Amino acid sequence: MKKILVIQNKRIGDVLIASVIAQNMKKIYPDSLIDYLVYDYTVGVIKNNPNIDTIIAVNDVELKKFGSLTSLINKLRNTKYDIIFDPYAKLQSRLICLSSNAPIRIGFKKRDKNPPLPFYSHNIPFLKTKTKNCGKAIEDRINLVTSVFDIDETIIDYEPKIFLTEKEQQYNKLESYNKPFIMLGVLGSTPQKSMPYEYIVELINYITKTYDVNVLFNYAPHQKEDALSIYELCADKDRIVIDIYEDSIRGFVKLMNKCSLLVGNEGGTIHISKALNKPTFTIFSPYVLKEHWASFEDGKKHTSIHLLEEKPNLFSTERDERRKIEEDPSFMYRQLTPDLILPKLEVFLSHHLKKNS
Repeated sequence: MKKILVIQNKRIGDVLIASVIAQNMKKIYPDSLIDYLVYDYTVGVIKNNPNIDTIIAVNDVELKKFGSLTSLINKLRNTKYDIIFDPYAKLQSRLICLSSNAPIRIGFKKRDKNPPLPFYSHNIPFLKTKTKNCGKAIEDRINLVTSVFDIDETIIDYEPKIFLTEKEQQYNKLESYNKPFIMLGVLGSTPQKSMPYEYIVELINYITKTYDVNVLFNYAPHQKEDALSIYELCADKDRIVIDIYEDSIRGFVKLMNKCSLLVGNEGGTIHISKALNKPTFTIFSPYVLKEHWASFEDGKKHTSIHLLEEKPNLFSTERDERRKIEEDPSFMYRQLTPDLILPKLEVFLSHHLKKNS
C-alpha cells in the first residue's frame, strides 16, 4: 500500500485543480492512502472526495512561523510517505519534500532551472503549450503524474470534481422562488481580479432586463460592503435576491449546485461551478494567462472573454509586463468595456436561459 502526499497550499481554484492528481493516482494505486495538504480555508472544495483519504488543513498565517513549519515537517516525515507531489513548489513545500525521506518526490521545475537542493527526485518542467481543452494548469498537473507513472491515456481523468452528500444535494433555500437562479461573481478574489463597479452594474442591468431569472451575488465575506454598493446601483433590485448568501466555501458549493449557471471574474468560484457541471462565463483579469486557466471551453457551456483577444495590440503576455499589469490593472480593466463583453455574454446566456416575455 502506497502512502501519497499532495501539497497544494494555495487558493481555492488551485486546490480544486490539483485534486486531479489524487483522482489519477487512485487509478494507478487503488489501495493507496492519499493525503492532501491545504490551507484550512480551502477544505470545502475537496471535502468528501473519495480519492483523498485525509485532508491535512493548515493555517496560512501559522505556517509562516518557523516553529509551526518545523513541527509540520517532523509530523509529515514520521508518516513515511512513498510518493510526494508538490504542484505548489514554494519554499515551504520544497522543505517538506527535502526533509520527508520519501523516495519519490515530484515537483515543478521553475523556469527550466534545477533547484539548488535536491528537493525533488523528479523535476518536471512546465509544458510549453497546452494541447487539450482542459487548460494548461490542469494539463501541467496531470503531466506530473504521467511523467513518472504509467497510466493508460484512455482512463486519465482531466476533470476536477466536487462531491456532495445526499443531504447537501437537498439544499432548499431557493425552492420558494418560481424563477431559475443565476450566480454572479460580482467581485474577484482580489482587487486585481475585479472589474470596475459601473461595468459590473451595466452587465447586471442587462441580465435582469433581458432574462427571466433571479440573480444571486457571490463575494467573499469581507467584501460585503462593496457588494451592497454594487446592489444599490442596480436598476432591477426586485430580481436580485441579496439576502441569500453563503459565507463558507461548502455553503457556496451547495448554493451553486442549485443555480443554473455562473457569470463572474476568473477565480475559484468558476472552477467550483465547472466541477459541479454548471455552465460558466468567465471574465478574465488582463494579467491572467487565459490558456492556463480557461478550462473546458466550447463556446456554449463554458466560454470567456479576455482583453488580449479583443485588443491584441494593447499589451503582451511577457512575464514582466503581466507583473506590471497585476500591480495596477485598473487601466487595462477599463479597456474591457461592457460593449465588448455583452455580445459574447448574450450568445452564452441565450443558450441557457429564457428571455423576458
